[in-house]
Amino acid sequence: MKHITFYLDCVSPYAWLAHERLPQVLEGLSYSLEYRPVLLGALLQQHANPGPAGIAPKRDWTYRHVTWLGHAQGTPLQMPARHPFNPVPLLRLALACSDDGSINRFVAGALLRHVWQGGADALDPVRLQTLQSELVAQLRPGQDAQSDAPKALLRANTEAAQAKGVFGVPMFEVDGKLFWGLDSLPMLRAYLDGDAWFAGPDWNAVSALPSGLPARG
Repeated sequence: MKHITFYLDCVSPYAWLAHERLPQVLEGLSYSLEYRPVLLGALLQQHANPGPAGIAPKRDWTYRHVTWLGHAQGTPLQMPARHPFNPVPLLRLALACSDDGSINRFVAGALLRHVWQGGADALDPVRLQTLQSELVAQLRPGQDAQSDAPKALLRANTEAAQAKGVFGVPMFEVDGKLFWGLDSLPMLRAYLDGDAWFAGPDWNAVSALPSGLPARG
């Protein structure tokens, strides 16, 4: 049985699409799966990456693309009223349902649906209260988005992910290997199926490939 860690941030539409696609991709396999909320902004900042929303033409394309991908995949996806937005309150609320930084699929799904279905403001206070009510049975005693424990878990999750080389979401870790993005799901499945390519030199060879660009000072 393989153990898979799914790193996610609800600000990413690709995380929502991957969440919905993953059961089909993993069908027939024996595996365990944990969901780890991380702060995408911190992952991007570590590498001075503005992200798709930080480049105006790419922002427009990304929103068109994910809306089409939702249509093509059969996953309801509507852009929220504002994007990007600060996902920290949502991530902390999800982690108020956790003891160790992992959340279950129900919590992950509720978090992602809150953002990516309906086209409403993800941070609307009334909607946040509704989401908290939906998760009330999952919340740890005395915990909510303002509690110290979820704040510490989010920070720890993000720092641990950075240390492992996680640079974006969705990202999947298995056996120390990282698979990034919705479009990596076929590659993840191939690895889990024992594809011989992964036993060859290509996975590690890329790390030794020299860059043809001058080093930044």
